[in-house]
Amino acid sequence: MPMPQEYFHASRDFEAFMEALRRISLLQTTHQCYTMVEAVFHALRCHMTPREALRFADHLPPVLRAIFVSAWDVEAPVLPLTDRAGLQREILALRHNHNLSTPSALEDVGAALHETMDTAEFHRLLEVLPREFASFWR
Repeated sequence: MPMPQEYFHASRDFEAFMEALRRISLLQTTHQCYTMVEAVFHALRCHMTPREALRFADHLPPVLRAIFVSAWDVEAPVLPLTDRAGLQREILALRHNHNLSTPSALEDVGAALHETMDTAEFHRLLEVLPREFASFWR
């Protein structure tokens, strides 16, 4: 079987995502964007069971999938669902001295995903995301 194209083009697709996120968020560098996307993914992940999180990750592009599951303590208790303000506080808590996430970090990451992913795959991603969170990306 040949190598899947999503792996063959993983770096190119990740760079496109990061550039889209930089443009959408108005952050200065993709390094700043990296911390923001990591914070958004980890904040979302804390509110999902491992099964839910892995279903979600399966629909992300490969490099973003790796970021989503990195440094994950699967034994940690699942936090109850929270509102947008609660998620924003969690996002800003990651490396708080070096985190320049925007007030619209949730929406910015969703917009960059929507822009750079296949439309059908993006909609499948929304279908497996908890409904309360999917509303941020619609």
